[in-house]
Amino acid sequence: MVQSYLRHGPTQAFGLICSSSSNSLYDGKLAYVPALEDVLVWDMKKGQMLAMWHETGHRAEVTCICRSPQQNTFAVGYADGSVRLWNSASVSVIATFNGHQKSVTALAFDAQGARLASGSQDTNIIVWDVVAEAGLYRLRGHRNQITTIRFLSEPELPSTSTGSQSSILLTTSKDTFMKLWDASTQHCIQTIVAHRSEICSLDIDPEKNLIFTGSSEGEVKAWKIDHEVLAQGLVENEAGEVAKIVHFVTSLPLSSRHRVSQILFHPSQPYLAVQSHDRSIEIFRIRTEEEIRKKQARRKKRAKEKGKSKNKGKDIDDATDDAMDVDQEINVIDLFTPYLVVRASAKVRSFDFGSKEATSKPGVQLFVALSSNALEVYNVPPPTKSKEEIPEATRVFSVDLPGHRTDVRTMCLSADDQILASASNGSLKLWNLKTTACIRTMDCGYAICSTFLPGDRHIAIGTKSGEILIYDLASSTLIETVKAHSSTVWSLHVRPDEQVIVSGSADKEVKFWEFEHTVVSSDETRSQKSLTLHHTKTLKMSDEVLSVRYSPNGKLLAVALLDSTVKIFYQDTLKFFLSLYGHKLPVLSMDISDDSKLIVTCSADKNVKIWGLDFGDCHKSIFAHEESVMQVLFERKSHYFWTVGKDTMLKYWDGDKFENIQKLDGHHSEIWALAVSNHARFVVTGSHDKSIRVWEKLDEPLFIEEERERELEQIYENGIADALNNPGVPNVVNNEADAPSGEAAAVTKQTSETLMAGERIMEALDLADAERAAFQEYEEKVAQAGSLEATGFQPPPRNPILAAYDLEPEAYVLRVVEKISSAALHDALLVLPFGKVISLMRYLDLWAQKDWNISLVSRILFFLLKVHHHQIVANRVMRTALIPLRVHLRRSLRREKEAIGYNLVALQHLRRKTEAERTAQFYEEEDFDEEKVRARIAEGKKRKRVSIKV
Repeated sequence: MVQSYLRHGPTQAFGLICSSSSNSLYDGKLAYVPALEDVLVWDMKKGQMLAMWHETGHRAEVTCICRSPQQNTFAVGYADGSVRLWNSASVSVIATFNGHQKSVTALAFDAQGARLASGSQDTNIIVWDVVAEAGLYRLRGHRNQITTIRFLSEPELPSTSTGSQSSILLTTSKDTFMKLWDASTQHCIQTIVAHRSEICSLDIDPEKNLIFTGSSEGEVKAWKIDHEVLAQGLVENEAGEVAKIVHFVTSLPLSSRHRVSQILFHPSQPYLAVQSHDRSIEIFRIRTEEEIRKKQARRKKRAKEKGKSKNKGKDIDDATDDAMDVDQEINVIDLFTPYLVVRASAKVRSFDFGSKEATSKPGVQLFVALSSNALEVYNVPPPTKSKEEIPEATRVFSVDLPGHRTDVRTMCLSADDQILASASNGSLKLWNLKTTACIRTMDCGYAICSTFLPGDRHIAIGTKSGEILIYDLASSTLIETVKAHSSTVWSLHVRPDEQVIVSGSADKEVKFWEFEHTVVSSDETRSQKSLTLHHTKTLKMSDEVLSVRYSPNGKLLAVALLDSTVKIFYQDTLKFFLSLYGHKLPVLSMDISDDSKLIVTCSADKNVKIWGLDFGDCHKSIFAHEESVMQVLFERKSHYFWTVGKDTMLKYWDGDKFENIQKLDGHHSEIWALAVSNHARFVVTGSHDKSIRVWEKLDEPLFIEEERERELEQIYENGIADALNNPGVPNVVNNEADAPSGEAAAVTKQTSETLMAGERIMEALDLADAERAAFQEYEEKVAQAGSLEATGFQPPPRNPILAAYDLEPEAYVLRVVEKISSAALHDALLVLPFGKVISLMRYLDLWAQKDWNISLVSRILFFLLKVHHHQIVANRVMRTALIPLRVHLRRSLRREKEAIGYNLVALQHLRRKTEAERTAQFYEEEDFDEEKVRARIAEGKKRKRVSIKV
């Protein structure tokens, strides 16, 4: 009989406030921050997490977040090259776009939120139609990772103009170039060598006049947009040169010369923020024209005085006066004045201005996401008239308690599995495992190992400096610091009889400590029990001790040394019993099974070895992980065990059959810590990515053979998709736009989803063709036999799938095609062989005839004609199918066009009517008559009388 196991699955991830993989957004109240594969929404004032945007089964890290002008819509880019549109109100994915081969690094919406541009590490820019949920085109031209994208649309054009609004796309890359792309012609219209090194950041001022770019050398340059040239397009001047749209103006001096990682204008207030240092953000204030004029007047006055003192002659004075008059032109560098520097408590990953002011305090809010897993909000005060007061930013809110600042190095569980303790360099935190809430935070040194002491009221922490710290959980205080060793305490373990704790250290000593309970009287009425450690014995070893472990029956003590061996002693007499050698690198962790028969060791040599404790024989050596195996623990009352490694994997093993039961992939960085439930219900892992994850035992059975088959299928499907996406392989799309030399190309990317969608279409076509052929044959027989003889013929039985859905064959095919997401449809159609394309064309004709989903029919037809143009032209059979399709589709499209045209005119009429009513109502309220209005206009006021004819 095949043995079955119970499957484990991820249930919770916590301990993460924000990861440093992406930028963050802030709207004055809510912060939208990346947390590895999820996006978290934090209420900064309350310090509460309001929502987690998580898609089941999706593991790629968030690399970019962008807010749409449309309410509640956000675009999130991921490390696997996909972009998802999220609705923040319903916390659900609206659409998924797959087009990039590498991680998405830049996102931007146009002014209406109808188009989305994404840039990636694969050097391509893709423009997506958000409404149709499809890729419009791919722009190639940059030679390195895209860093920023911005849409430049013409604000002068009225929104009702019938012409399609042309927009310019502005992109920067690590290849030192800034490019302007015309979205209507899909070509680059200007390339600027902006910096000598990588361009890291870019922003445009709210008036759309100035562009600021920042480089990796710490240089910030200002560029001017010529809107006249932008409106005219590419026009040659007299000299035959094409007029440039973007011109260099000046450089902005910064206080530091580090990489300029972010530049940001405040959307409404006159502030510019530049981050060119790890921990600080420089804020510049944008002066008003009046201030600049005053400054120029002062400068002119000073220059006059200087000229008079040097040269008493009148001619020189006049010359200076004329020179200063020329300087009346406002300089860009005069606009921006250094205002203050915001210094954060750790390295800044990204920042954002709070667009909606949530506080009653005057000034502007600056939100900062830190690389140390924390968030902060600073208040930038408004400028004052007095020169004595130096403005300073104050920290208003911060979120840092629900997570560690550094990697989670050690974890332990209480006996009832209710409380989890996790420790890192600097802090010890207690978590309620039911609610995943952080219930206590205590300061500690650099924690290396930890364990709950008997009774679950105290925790012992071993530190890098050689101390053992004892914490009392009830009062959240450090009650004792024992200077136990002269070097790092690598391991702590409590003896099964709960009388002694053993510590192993890098000072080559194993020390034994007995628990002593002392009564401390806090006052006359209350007395409190305190726990201390009393040193009893020391076992000196030949090398540094990395791990110590008691056997559950209390008879043996195992000690792992830096010389890659494990020495086993009798715990009562400390006499040597066994030596286990075989690992090539030091044993980092070990555990003994509940029946004290097996010991499992894991090592930096990537192997796990299972030994018998009777004779010290090695039962099996398993190559377990791709990197060092950091920790190993047996599941309670079984020979199953868990391992974690630097390869980010958690693995479940059978210690009797020496088989890998399950691989659990969830962390994004090496896993340092592992804790197994005392009741074998779950495991908890802690990682360098600062997240803590819980993996629970499910009721679903798991069979090892099925698991291996599933893994092989996954590898095979990914292999097919990768082969199809390989740039060396010529693309299936054979139209000229897809030539690799062209700047614009089609948006295609095969994934396992699109391959499966293509297969579903083929299966539906086969099923429908077989059904139609069977009924056609039956009808022909009936026609040949004549009506009297035909009474004996039985119609063929219907396909069970069609009978279950109660659908005709053509309706079933349409149902299958409609279920495919809009973004994946074109890639799914590319999978179809030409024979199936001919079959699909017949169904397109039937759908057009019956007026079924005409927009989808048109989209499929035009794509198929473009892709298979050469075969269709060469194939005469297609002519008979295409001519009736043209007639039917044209008739349906004309009907659709008439309906849309009628609706459009009706909407325009309603709009004009409401505008007229509002204008008339406004004049009635103001109690205006025509003479008064004319008088107001004559006075030069901006309010005008508008006569509207409906």
